[in-house]
Amino acid sequence: MKIFILSISLFFSIIASAQNSLDELLRQYNNESIPYISVSTLKAIQDTVLVFDVREKKEYQISHLKEAIHVGYDYFKIESITQQHIPKDSHIVVYCSIGIRSEDISEQLKNAGYINVYNLYGGIFEWKNKGLPILNSKEELTDEVHTYSEEWSKWLHKEKKTP
Repeated sequence: MKIFILSISLFFSIIASAQNSLDELLRQYNNESIPYISVSTLKAIQDTVLVFDVREKKEYQISHLKEAIHVGYDYFKIESITQQHIPKDSHIVVYCSIGIRSEDISEQLKNAGYINVYNLYGGIFEWKNKGLPILNSKEELTDEVHTYSEEWSKWLHKEKKTP
């Protein structure tokens, strides 16, 4: 049993260390069915698009992008969006911590007929790594970011990491 557990641990540590770049990580987990939008592009158009945060509520409350709408991930229901009668041609940018969960939710939006859906490359981590502002639950500037997991926390470079 100990050998089995050690083997599994070794396997996961090799996989984790094999991810030397965010590009590699996203290629491993995403199928790129949704086009990415860069942090700099979103920053330039942020006031003209809908921004959906698909992280869990506790992550969102610690920090989020300005005017981001929390839609969640684990309990996300596409009906929560379609019932709001958001036009199908609306420009929607979806983000999470690094861009994996956001692709899943973006695919659901696309399947529901939304045609201008984009996945924020690198998520809130990349946003913060570029030095851009995030807000806490009181809508005040903060440097804290929920890291989702220890494995993903390595992609957030400088800010206060909250597990």
